[in-house]
Amino acid sequence: MIQPPVALDAMVDTLKAAAESSRLRILLLLNQGDLTVTDFTEILGQSQPRVSRHLKLLMEAGLIGRYQEGSWAYFRLSDSGGAREFVAGIAARLRDDDVTVERDREKLVAVKARRRERAAGYFRANAERWDQIRSLHAPDRAVETALKRIVGRRPFQSMLDLGTGTGRILEILAPLYRRGVGVDSSREMLAVARANLDNAGVSNALVRQGDIYAPPVERESFDLVTIHQVLHYLDDPAGAIREAARALRPSGRLIIVDFAPHALEFLREEHAHLRLGFSDEQIGEWMEEAGLEVGETVECEPGGGDGRLTVKLWTGRDPRLLIADPEQTDRRTETETA
Repeated sequence: MIQPPVALDAMVDTLKAAAESSRLRILLLLNQGDLTVTDFTEILGQSQPRVSRHLKLLMEAGLIGRYQEGSWAYFRLSDSGGAREFVAGIAARLRDDDVTVERDREKLVAVKARRRERAAGYFRANAERWDQIRSLHAPDRAVETALKRIVGRRPFQSMLDLGTGTGRILEILAPLYRRGVGVDSSREMLAVARANLDNAGVSNALVRQGDIYAPPVERESFDLVTIHQVLHYLDDPAGAIREAARALRPSGRLIIVDFAPHALEFLREEHAHLRLGFSDEQIGEWMEEAGLEVGETVECEPGGGDGRLTVKLWTGRDPRLLIADPEQTDRRTETETA
């Protein structure tokens, strides 16, 4: 995406904010993922007040943003104003063997390693519960293959994964989008997602704590929104679909992955499932109420073992037309026909 030009004074403020050793180091670190004040104090070897001062100046310049996750505050590169392109350009000009940059990178690796270990502990503690449910339905690989086929191979700008869980959907679609955002209410699951995305080398996605009924994202900002194995936990699935639809850009798509109707009552009693699957008619009605056009539906039959759950993928599209730049449209057409 081509960023709009900025005024001279705004550019001067941006350059001033970045033109200090510690603040530039902070930007380079955030170019590799979201971090907390505690992370920065450990990596930079500076006091919390000093780090907070640097972060405040960078936020005032519009280079970084802040979001709350329980009692923790995370910082990230700003999604607006070309901050990511600005920082990426600076990073590309720095020597890889610079002593300070190399040391910061090594400490960042250690910070992320501890995150992964905490996440692995949580995952191990819950693995048996997840594995029991997984054994009941179609293999994950089959569902992911169906999802990737529906999404297609054409790159797009942005994606939102509501109820991101382990971050798996962000991971498998990462080659296609420029910016990905995952939202989940569980801090423990967000730790798992961050660790998984780090392990997979996914740098174009971030995860945030938030309510699926009021996701902390801008409306009409995403080309693709996914809700993967989440609706059956919700008391108001229609409300979640409405919020997903509000996040879509014109012509954007919503893909829901969940169970077809079933009668496994123990999932309600032992695994907190509020809904025992969904019919095509129900999902279609909710999509239409949210202003979406109902599209393709795909069915994945149960696998081996105790397989008794059919997984379905439902698609909806925002009916508004995306008014594209003629020059960009011409370039895309040339690329597709080349």
